[in-house]
Amino acid sequence: MARAVVESAEALLDQEIKVLDKGFVRLVDYMGGDDRIVQSARVSYGTGTKSFRQDRGLIHYLLRNEHTSPFEQVVLTFHTKMPIFVARQWVRHRTARLNEISGRYSIMKDEFYIPDADQMRVQSENNKQARGDETLPDAQVEAMLAEMEADQKQIYAHYEGMIEQGLAREIARANLPLSLYTEWYWQIDLHNLFRFLRLRMDSHAQYEIRVYADAMAECARAVAPLAYEAFEQHILGSVRLSRAECIALQAMLSGQEHGLTGRAANIFEEKLTAIREATPIEEPEEPKLPV
Repeated sequence: MARAVVESAEALLDQEIKVLDKGFVRLVDYMGGDDRIVQSARVSYGTGTKSFRQDRGLIHYLLRNEHTSPFEQVVLTFHTKMPIFVARQWVRHRTARLNEISGRYSIMKDEFYIPDADQMRVQSENNKQARGDETLPDAQVEAMLAEMEADQKQIYAHYEGMIEQGLAREIARANLPLSLYTEWYWQIDLHNLFRFLRLRMDSHAQYEIRVYADAMAECARAVAPLAYEAFEQHILGSVRLSRAECIALQAMLSGQEHGLTGRAANIFEEKLTAIREATPIEEPEEPKLPV
């Protein structure tokens, strides 16, 4: 049986999508696409669907109802280059296979992340782990960026010097900072990639990993456009309400105050804003499935 070919994915293969100042995302291989999802589902649903319209409806049905195993039949392999601190966030998504460059075997490159000036922001007042919206004064930002660059150059010079003096690479690398770029091959199935994208494309995710997620989303859309459309409709563009938020929404629909306070109220208001700003996607016709 010939390997399934998706023309939009073929056009993207081995093309570097630039990310941050020195990073990239590159789709190096894929297995399957929308057809593979439908074929896999047909094993469960009998003869299944046959037209594009029916296939689209089936894929939406599967994702909306969390029948995830057909999406695991599609696999994407990425080559990515990112700062180490991004990689350490990234690797928390454990449902993937990866192979990272090793500082024990290789001399690490003199490549470090320098943020754009507009990312040099103050600490958020209501989020302990994130930056706020306000940037620091221009003169202060310029001085900080220059200091970052000078520190990186000095530390890398010390690293090179230790290696030239005969120190083992595995020890010399220990002092290199989190801003150093690393690379890896990362292979993941489409179901778990969607889980990664749902978290890392969110506005609350750190900017530096969010831009990598955006680039990977472009690859996922190329490999399985119908599945990605369903992901946008039922996951990325959806809003999940807690029980307390459902009760609060009931109160609002009855003309009452929602009754939430503090951070719970702020989170609820953010979700209401997302609902108001949602853009429509045409919902496909429900597929007729065997009983």
